[in-house]
Amino acid sequence: MDKISDLKETILKTLDKNKALDVISIDLANKSSMADYMIIASGTSSRHIQALSEQVLEKFKKSGINNCKIEGSDSSDWKLIDGIDLIVHIFVPEKRQFYELEKMWSELIPKEKVII
Repeated sequence: MDKISDLKETILKTLDKNKALDVISIDLANKSSMADYMIIASGTSSRHIQALSEQVLEKFKKSGINNCKIEGSDSSDWKLIDGIDLIVHIFVPEKRQFYELEKMWSELIPKEKVII
């Protein structure tokens, strides 16, 4: 496996170990040039989401991705951890359902719309 696939598996295990809900991974190949993978998960509360995002950020930094950051630090219902080639979204279930990222990114996208 390559480095980004190994990191994806590490992040998935970290989220599972820390009781994230409904964790999914989406392969962004042929869909976007912004990243290779997107992971989406839910947390049970604002504290849980904050703790999960900090755990993920720590895993990114331990893997050598030092320029990653958490977006949504002022929000209590979502966080985005940008690990360059791997993006992690963590939501409260209501916000996750509202944004429907799984639906948007799981659909096949025509090649002319791939350039994002």
